[in-house]
Formats: sequence, structure tokens, C-alpha cells
Amino acid sequence: MNSDTIEISGNGFHYSALVGHGLMAKAGEFAHKVVSGNDCAIIADETSARLFSDCVCKSLASENFSPRLIRIPAGEKSKSFAQVEKICGKMIETGLDRSSFVVGLGGGVIGDISGFVAAIFQRGIPHIQIPTTLLAMVDSSIGGKTGVDLDAGKNLIGAIHHPSLVITDVQALDTLPARELRQGYAEIIKHAIIRDAEMFYDLSSRAPVKGFRYESFKVTPQDPSTPKAFGVRDDGLVALIRRNVAIKARIVAEDAREISGERALLNFGHTVGHAIERATDFKIPHGDCIGMGMMAACAISIKRAGLSSRERDDVVSLLKQFQLPTQLPAEVDRERIANSVVYDKKFLGGKIRFVLTPRIGEAHVSNDVTMEDIQETIAAL
Repeated sequence: MNSDTIEISGNGFHYSALVGHGLMAKAGEFAHKVVSGNDCAIIADETSARLFSDCVCKSLASENFSPRLIRIPAGEKSKSFAQVEKICGKMIETGLDRSSFVVGLGGGVIGDISGFVAAIFQRGIPHIQIPTTLLAMVDSSIGGKTGVDLDAGKNLIGAIHHPSLVITDVQALDTLPARELRQGYAEIIKHAIIRDAEMFYDLSSRAPVKGFRYESFKVTPQDPSTPKAFGVRDDGLVALIRRNVAIKARIVAEDAREISGERALLNFGHTVGHAIERATDFKIPHGDCIGMGMMAACAISIKRAGLSSRERDDVVSLLKQFQLPTQLPAEVDRERIANSVVYDKKFLGGKIRFVLTPRIGEAHVSNDVTMEDIQETIAAL
């Protein structure tokens, strides 16, 4: 086992994200350092339960924890009040109380709903995240955003409830098909566009053109303090995940509750991306939607923020290298997407707050974007 630690802290919260290979087998040992109760619920979807729950339960039991595995259906539709009620009911039935804690074992949907359950059960209990997808590892497991969806849109009900610990076992990615890996790369590319031009062009020069094999994938460390080697099975992916966790950690530390607007930068591409998800009834994967959302954001950035066409083309090229779509399928209803945009959480007082990039590596929130801008861009997407 080899791991690296990123500390995440801000006003009223501090926790660690461990990144490395083989960490699930040590989950009990790590948990002992951050929680005091012995009873816990492991919330997992059917896939993550089948692949990983035995390892995690065994590790927790070896450290005298008493885990209860709660399985829920896979997919975005599980992020509902009805599912939350079922989970909480099972937790009560099995004797969990306010001294217990929750373990979220799975991808972004599991992290969101398990975190929300932890935030509201007995008025709040600790939450440990064990993300098993690349998307969850680099994005949703960090920052404490939890929630469920409504018919009107994604994540409209939720709470900020930071985890006590994030255990990122890169070995879990061995189980993911390329389709799922590319969902995480959409968020990695987003981080590069808003905060890390060096990483953007490093990705551009090293992206896999055919398939997703990472044995020789290397990432230039962002600063001298970033370890360059991680021992056995170093394929560069640990360094890449660490770099992205560090980007998100810095932004969250600066604006934990999205008050100053800094954290809103993480929503680059998400205004239109989430609208595509909702308008297509979540039939298009999240990362694919965000990829197309970033294309819309780049088009509006050319008009409103001075982004050059050359850099927009660089974004197109990188998305294509990672097999992410840059255009909407012809059969998708553009008008329905445009109508879905108004339910976005980033609308405040009826005003649009849209994330723009003037150049790769930088971004800002703008109030100058109009609905006409968005509608025109969606129509052309």
C-alpha cells in the first residue's frame, strides 16, 4: 500500500483525502483516526456493493466496527427523497443512532446521497467517502456538497456536510470501463481550464488516442512539493488525481459555501451540462453532458470574455482525445434544454451567474450573460 495525503480545510472544517493503491483494505484503520462510534452504515449501489463491500466490511470489522451494508439501485434516479427515507428507515431498524457514522462507497450519486443522509440523520453524523469512480475521486467526494434531485433539476435540495475522511483507492479504477473513466476526465479537463493551464496542455500532449491504458501515463508535478514517484504501480494516475483534488481543495477552502463566488468556478460547463442531463432524462452520462456544457461555455466566453478561437479549438481537441462529445446528438430537443437552464442553482434573484473563461487556466463568474446568449449557443451546439 502506498498513499499520499491532501489536507482540506476551511472555516469550520478540516479533513484528509488519502490517494493511493490498495487503501480500501485499510479503511478500518483509517476510520479509527476520525470517528469514535463503532456502528456504521455502508451505503453502496448494487455495483459498488458487489465489487468492494466485502473488502471494506472486512477491514472495518477487523478494527471492531459493526458495519451494516445498505444497497440502493444504481443511477441518478436514486438521488431522491424516497430513497433517503428508505435508507434512514433501515438505519433506524438496524440500531444506528447519533453515535454512528455513514460510509459512502461508490461514485458521485452514492457520495451525494450518503452525504445527505449523514447530514440529516439524527441531525448530523460523520461521513466517510470512499469514491470508486474517477469522477467522484477528482470532484464530488471533495467539498461537502450533498443532496438529492427534484423533478425540476439536479441537487436542488441538499446540505453542505463535509466528510470526516476521503479514502481514494485508485485500484478501484481497474474495474471501470472506458465509458466511465471518460466521465472523470471531463471534470479533470474542467479543472485545467479554470485553474491549471499547465495541466491542460500536459493532458493534451499525453492523452490516450485509442482507448484508456494508463500504464505509461505521466503527469508533470504542479510544484516541487508534489511527489514525483509513488512506488509500485506508479502509472501517473495517483499524481493526476492528487493534483485535481488539490485544485478543488484550494477553491473550497476559499469559498466553502459559495458565498464569494470563487467556488462557483467549479461549475464551468455545468449550467448547460446539467440542463442537458435533465432534458434527456439523465440518459446521457454526466461527464458527456459536462463536455458539451463546456463547449457552450467556451462559445459564450468567446463572445463575452474574449476567449480566442484558437484556445476554444484546443478545448475541442482535448475533449475529443478523451472521447468526450463536443456536439449534441441531432435528436436532442434544444428548446427543452434551454427551458431547463432556468432551474439552475446558479441563478440568483432571477439573474444569471455564468462561469466564463477568458483564457485556459483562468475563469470568472459573469452577470453579463443573457438568456439569449445561452439559447443561441444551445441551438448551435
